[in-house]
Amino acid sequence: MRSRSRTSSSANTLRVEDEFRPRPVLDALVRHGVDFVLIGGLAGVIHGSAYPTYDVDVVYGRSAKNLERLADALRELEATLRGAPKDLPLLLDARTLAAGQNFTFETKYGKLDVLGDPAGAPRYETLRADASQEAVDGLVVAVASIDHLIAMKEAAGRTKDRLMATEYRVLADEIRRGEAEARGR
Repeated sequence: MRSRSRTSSSANTLRVEDEFRPRPVLDALVRHGVDFVLIGGLAGVIHGSAYPTYDVDVVYGRSAKNLERLADALRELEATLRGAPKDLPLLLDARTLAAGQNFTFETKYGKLDVLGDPAGAPRYETLRADASQEAVDGLVVAVASIDHLIAMKEAAGRTKDRLMATEYRVLADEIRRGEAEARGR
């Protein structure tokens, strides 16, 4: 997904800025063996949401080994803290990640939110156990259940999140109806 803005060049052509490419972000996480669950708008899209998304949101396991794998993936993605001064030093390692919970990064492929404890989510082990394995651009990733997405959107409380939660409830009804029909066959 791309956002375009006008440049002030003499040709007044369009250029692509703030490019969002989720596949390379997910690919780095998968290749490094990071234990994570996809949440947020991208997970909603996978469940059938019509709302666009412009970042990758994941919840991650907090084991020391997983923090090392996550740090390796973040370094490969050239992650920097979103909103922080460009010259602010950041040592992306397991120790830094262990000292925090929720991080918002800018990567060379777009925004990545790495959350240890998102509002409205159950404990990671439950979130992971209830997730489904879904194909996303040729990668298989754990995607949060629609019910957990609804709870997280409601907990966020922003207008856009409440609207998305409403749509997700409709999707949840459709998913359940489809599952019931499949069982009845």
